[in-house]
Amino acid sequence: MPTSLPLPLPTLHGLAAANTQPPERADWTIDQGWQHYTAQDHGVWKTLFERQSRLLQGRACDAFVQGMAELPMAPDQIPDFRRLSDVLYARTGWQIVAVPGLVPDDVFFEHLANRRFPAGHFIRQPHALDYLEEPDVFHDVFGHVPMLMHPVLADFIQAYGAGGLRAQALGRLAQLARVYWYTVEFGLVQQKDGLRIYGAGIASSATESVFALQSPSPNRLGFALERVMRTRYRIDDFQESYFVLDSLDDLLALAHIDFAPLYERVLGQSELTPASVLPTDRVLTQGMGDYHAGRR
Repeated sequence: MPTSLPLPLPTLHGLAAANTQPPERADWTIDQGWQHYTAQDHGVWKTLFERQSRLLQGRACDAFVQGMAELPMAPDQIPDFRRLSDVLYARTGWQIVAVPGLVPDDVFFEHLANRRFPAGHFIRQPHALDYLEEPDVFHDVFGHVPMLMHPVLADFIQAYGAGGLRAQALGRLAQLARVYWYTVEFGLVQQKDGLRIYGAGIASSATESVFALQSPSPNRLGFALERVMRTRYRIDDFQESYFVLDSLDDLLALAHIDFAPLYERVLGQSELTPASVLPTDRVLTQGMGDYHAGRR
């Protein structure tokens, strides 16, 4: 069973946060409290870090590998957000801020728009290494932070935050959320040496990091913005389709697009299931669909 990660997106993130007691600070940030992590906490981090580091060899994109190598992040202990932020800020102007878990959508977007990445400060329990109900420090830091060292991803995620605030006002969060889901969380990119992972939801999951690249079950389709905006996604299992960038630089254009006219065009078209393959798709792999068919 893959790791279940309700991510900071509409209908999941906002509703979950609405049922959480808000912290004292209006921006929902808290102190990481690094000194309060136990030996068990650091041990869980070590187990996850070492397992994923082995699995991602030859699977993670070059930008992820380089970002990880340049950050103060190691297997022996959970990283200190202050040290991470010092290195990250010097490279791309981003900081890591601790939050108690899922936060309201507007708070999340506001942080991203100002180059602050909200990361859960807690870590999963030893008996639940492969399943958790909301993103923890391993998903948020191991999965996301290395890519924030890449200038294109750094700019794209800031633009997504600003776009999220606008999408809220227009009532179009669902369409924009799909772009985040199929890029920042579950995106693949084509490199000269093959297909590679850059999405944090894959990079932080032991099972999906193998499934996304090697299983014959899912579709792997060329990324097309309006197509992605029409496509629903799975929150409870592996993805049925992955969208592939030709290069991370393709995200540069997305950071500067006016989404308002796109929303209108997309709303005039039918929504697509996660398994859909269209005649207009650029198909890298036509999935057999056997994994999900067997679970229905």
